Amino acid sequence: MTDSPVPIYDLLLKGGHVIDPHNHVDGVCDVAINGKTVALVAPDINPALAQRTVDVTGNIVTPGIIDMHVHVYHTRAPEGEPEGLSVLADAHSFRSGVTTMVDTGTAGWRHMRHFKQTVIDRVKTRVLAYVNIVDQGMIGDFEQDPRTFDPELAAAAVEAYRDVCVGIKIAHYWTHNPYDELHTPWASVDQGIKAAELCKLPMMVDFWPRPERTYPDLILKKMRPGDIHTHVFAQQFPIVDENGKVYRHMFEARDRGVIFDLGHGGGSFWFRNGARAIADGFVPDSISTDLHTHSMNSTVLDMQNAMSKVLNMGVGLYDVIKLSTINPANEIGHPELGHLSTGAGADVAVFSMRTGRFGFIDCGRAKIIGDRKFECVMTIRDGAIVFDPGGLSMPEWQQAPAAYWKLPGE
Repeated sequence: MTDSPVPIYDLLLKGGHVIDPHNHVDGVCDVAINGKTVALVAPDINPALAQRTVDVTGNIVTPGIIDMHVHVYHTRAPEGEPEGLSVLADAHSFRSGVTTMVDTGTAGWRHMRHFKQTVIDRVKTRVLAYVNIVDQGMIGDFEQDPRTFDPELAAAAVEAYRDVCVGIKIAHYWTHNPYDELHTPWASVDQGIKAAELCKLPMMVDFWPRPERTYPDLILKKMRPGDIHTHVFAQQFPIVDENGKVYRHMFEARDRGVIFDLGHGGGSFWFRNGARAIADGFVPDSISTDLHTHSMNSTVLDMQNAMSKVLNMGVGLYDVIKLSTINPANEIGHPELGHLSTGAGADVAVFSMRTGRFGFIDCGRAKIIGDRKFECVMTIRDGAIVFDPGGLSMPEWQQAPAAYWKLPGE
């Protein structure tokens, strides 16, 4: 008679289809977790080796999803009113398999300390941040005043909070009014580049092209390798020509090292650009939501919905996961995230793949019909189950342990 194995893992996810593009895993495997780290990913791990086993057969198991464009600085500032754009991170992350969110410039250098103290340090979701080149961040008339663009102070804020800051953000500058001596075409871009060069990190760009500052000039002359253009499939950009072919400048910019992020948002994703570009071989480098109060209940909803749109536009399942895990991890300079390597942080998402007939809308209120849809059924953050609405990890009530049947204190 042999002794039973001694459990060496805290948690075992059993029988799921693991997709971990960083490690080239795409098949049925088990995921073992010890404490806050991944202990092993392998086929058919003995459940007797785990204190707790969860059967995830028939589901897709991925690294924790990274949403690299959100707005979650809901407390705004020590003075004045909240800006009214940001959402609560924990209310939107885990239900979509997201374990890491990146706030994109809601705060400038004046408010990074407050943002960290009141949001970043208090939520369960991992929150990182781009610092806005505008001293007060978003949203207000101050965004239109180049005198608020201070590269030295923006870079200093990044250095002061290097553990959470991933770069510099520019956005919303002077989209329609005539230029003048103060408001020059490239003021925001040029100052953003200076700040990014000072802190040696990427710049993320939200941009409206005009004759004096064209989109090809932005991505071919201004942006540097590693810089990120978000909202790539927004209506205002020359992505595809009248024949539905992707313009050469898109591929040339990618060859230069410019990164193209989806950045869906409430007004920045159009099938007439995205579907045609993907059909012609131009897939975004990463998927993100631009989640805020105007997009969360209208067009984007959440990360799993954005991923479903890209899936139904013809990008393969493996690549959709890649664009939502290791690609954004590398883009934000955190390669320790976005994978299930042994010793990595135990951030895990579990999805069912619904099949049927589903409508997906864009920001112009047009739609596509798809046949597959992600539905998050479990999220693990730092080794702890933080989202499990269907009770995958729980017993049926008749078999619940003794503590279930007792009142507190009995």
